[in-house]
Amino acid sequence: MAWDFETDPEFQAKLDWVQKFVDEEVAPVDRVIEHAWDVTDPTRNKLIKPLQQIVREQGLWACHLGPKLGGPGYGQLKLALLNEILGATHSGPVVFGCQAPDSGNAEILAHYGTAELKERYLQPLIDGEIASCYSMTEPQGGSDPTSFVTRAVRDGDHYVVNGEKWFSSHARFSSFLIVMAVTDPDAPRTERASMFVVPMDTPGIEIIRNVGVWGHQESEGTHAYIRYTDVRVPADHLLGAEGEGFAVAQTRLGGGRIHHAMRTVGLVKAALAMMLERAVSRQTRGRSLADMQLVQDMIAESWADLEQFRLLVLRTAWKIDQLDDYKKVIADISAVKMVMPKVLNNVVSRAIQLHGSLGISTEMPFGKWLLESYHMGLADGATELHKQQIAKQLLKTATPAGGLFPTTHLPALDAAAEAKFGLPALGVQ
Repeated sequence: MAWDFETDPEFQAKLDWVQKFVDEEVAPVDRVIEHAWDVTDPTRNKLIKPLQQIVREQGLWACHLGPKLGGPGYGQLKLALLNEILGATHSGPVVFGCQAPDSGNAEILAHYGTAELKERYLQPLIDGEIASCYSMTEPQGGSDPTSFVTRAVRDGDHYVVNGEKWFSSHARFSSFLIVMAVTDPDAPRTERASMFVVPMDTPGIEIIRNVGVWGHQESEGTHAYIRYTDVRVPADHLLGAEGEGFAVAQTRLGGGRIHHAMRTVGLVKAALAMMLERAVSRQTRGRSLADMQLVQDMIAESWADLEQFRLLVLRTAWKIDQLDDYKKVIADISAVKMVMPKVLNNVVSRAIQLHGSLGISTEMPFGKWLLESYHMGLADGATELHKQQIAKQLLKTATPAGGLFPTTHLPALDAAAEAKFGLPALGVQ
């Protein structure tokens, strides 16, 4: 039986290098560029591209991908340890070539794209030369993709797409979109939709507006409200077969959810580190905050929240590596997704309280991180849906009691013990 909580020394040396590199080279970039995904920004390219080259030379580029796609094929557990370092920064995932949504979109293209699509989009995406967008959610659909109404109708050697999509992140930076649209409204609910690669310059694509998020200071929002009007998409841009949109989506969503959690570990660790620094630095009423019991309570609760969450993330990543099938880890991934926003919210809230008025100011990052906790409760499926998924998976393992009372009913256990040993039971204990 193997049960180990140690990182092998060779990979730990790489992680140590990553931590130093991120602290000294990547984190400062966040202070001078607006958006790391904007490949048209000359300042961004001047600062980020040399760092990306260093990462390539270290063999740490696109670690979520296997060797056939230009990555080292580390697997989810090593990726978790890496991502918790990158997660405390805005630019870190881009510098290391493992940023969302591009990482998930690359997986979809690798699994379902034609040779031409891979050459045109996958390789440049892996190389960090272009950005992409996952255009799935609809204004009326929210977390229920079976209610989507955007249509794709076959017309000769094209599909014609009509409809609207909401919160299509990074569309304005993207060279292409991966779009889910209904191809057969009369099919069973999970077989109605298909997935397409849609070049961003296709006529009929209109960004109605770019939506911003509180706490993010971009001059223009990065989450697009898009209208598709008679958008003609070549038939060979279909990903998978017609009606397989949900199956294609799972190629990216399972990994996307756990990757969000990996990066969130980094934010929680950063918030706790700031709490500790504040506690030993701040004096009030002649005493250090570190000496006050309620402050100690907040620190202890935050550490326990972090460690439980981190271990759940790491174990889930390990199970994904072992089983190589996201379907077999559905409950674990949903649990990570369920816990993630609560832990981030709790720890950041305590950090704000410990920093006082400075904590709620724009001179500290806590306000942005607090709102990020609500974002994490919505991205890739609302928390409530994941709670339902966990319960469903657990209930599948339960067997109804054979009689009127539970199998653990104490009088029945007493009777069974008396029959087994020929001795009187002691009764309720």
